Amino acid sequence: MKIIMEENYTSVSRKIANILSAQIIIKPNCVLGLATGSTPLGTYKQLIEWYQKGDLDFSMVKTVNLDEYMGIPSTDTHSYAYYMKTNFYEHININQKNTHIPNGMATDIKAECRRYDEMIENLGGIDIQLLGIGHNGHVGFNEPGEIFMKDTYLVNLSEDTINANSRFFENIKQTPEKALTVGLKTIMQAKRIVIAVCGSLKAEILYRMLTGPITPHLPASILQLHSNVTLIADKDALEVTLKKCPEMVTGER
Repeated sequence: MKIIMEENYTSVSRKIANILSAQIIIKPNCVLGLATGSTPLGTYKQLIEWYQKGDLDFSMVKTVNLDEYMGIPSTDTHSYAYYMKTNFYEHININQKNTHIPNGMATDIKAECRRYDEMIENLGGIDIQLLGIGHNGHVGFNEPGEIFMKDTYLVNLSEDTINANSRFFENIKQTPEKALTVGLKTIMQAKRIVIAVCGSLKAEILYRMLTGPITPHLPASILQLHSNVTLIADKDALEVTLKKCPEMVTGER
């Protein structure tokens, strides 16, 4: 794993945008695995800026999102479909037919999960998967548990995740308790993974993810096994790692 320390959120966002833009230039019809939440916003803003300058062309790019809340229509301002549309897709020249996200309103959940996995497989898999890490070590919405979940599935969100997500809703009672998420097999089959982590609140869980045992109780720990992972974090997120294992931040592990 390559660990890169940046000064702040802005430089983390720019570094990740550089990696994604290089992939688009090298392979114009690439498949990008994208994430939501507050951390990727700076990356999307930078990519939009480069597109508007004429430096990037998204016309052949395909995107696959990690997850979607269950029971929230795509037109709802709280849905991840709406998030992607307003924060990224409507600002670039991507073909909307090439953007994919689980259907949180599906009536047949098992069929929707199968459809999503088959769709990713038919695209040839994911070229670069962008990830963040939750406060409890989840990736996508793969929560801590007894086993690693392989395929797309309906997950009961943990109390920690519900509390963290409640900041995007009027109150915690309106925060969804279930979501559809791609499983860890799909994530691990991505040709390359880029992880963005910012802020001191993630410092301890990041250290545990990097150095602790590989366990479903900390889902992000499985990323230690991937052959092509780049972690880009600000110095606050790496403060525990720097104190205990400073040699890790200098390059490959």
